[in-house]
Amino acid sequence: MRRPLAAALVVAALAVPALAQQQQPFEPEGFRTDNYRAPVPATLEGARVLTTGEAETIWRAKGGAFIDVMPRPPKPKNLPEGTVWREAPRKNIPGSIWLPDTGYGALPSAMDGYFRRSLAQASHGDKAALLVIYCLADCWMSWNAAKRALADGYSNIAWYPDGTDGWERAKLPTEEAQPEPRPDQ
Repeated sequence: MRRPLAAALVVAALAVPALAQQQQPFEPEGFRTDNYRAPVPATLEGARVLTTGEAETIWRAKGGAFIDVMPRPPKPKNLPEGTVWREAPRKNIPGSIWLPDTGYGALPSAMDGYFRRSLAQASHGDKAALLVIYCLADCWMSWNAAKRALADGYSNIAWYPDGTDGWERAKLPTEEAQPEPRPDQ
């Protein structure tokens, strides 16, 4: 009788940490400001959370503007003359608007303005227009950007937490993207 009980306790002791690691984090009150590549919450208050199938349906129907917030390091201003700078390629959901670096927890004033102007352009000035915001799977950048759009008064925000990782897993098309010029370019 003791052996089965001991075995059950060992299994339970091993299972509890594994279950704890699988739990998704809760929504923070503010923006995430560090460790951006980590598990994200299952929800975003005020936004609709999309599966890949739902994102695909919206995309095929051209029912909303897709906003990619994947960060991109800018070309260093102090590169020696003649140095070759190669931008890392980015493939995103076709037709997306790429707004790099707009998913950080705190944005400098120029980047905040860039984000707001770009959303106004993508939505044609309609704060009720559907905006689908994404990045990569387990990327807080898209969660932050979607939360920021909600705080700016956009009422039809869809957050696609699987981003291009989920899109590519579903074997959906991607295209090489170029970012919208940042304020510092």
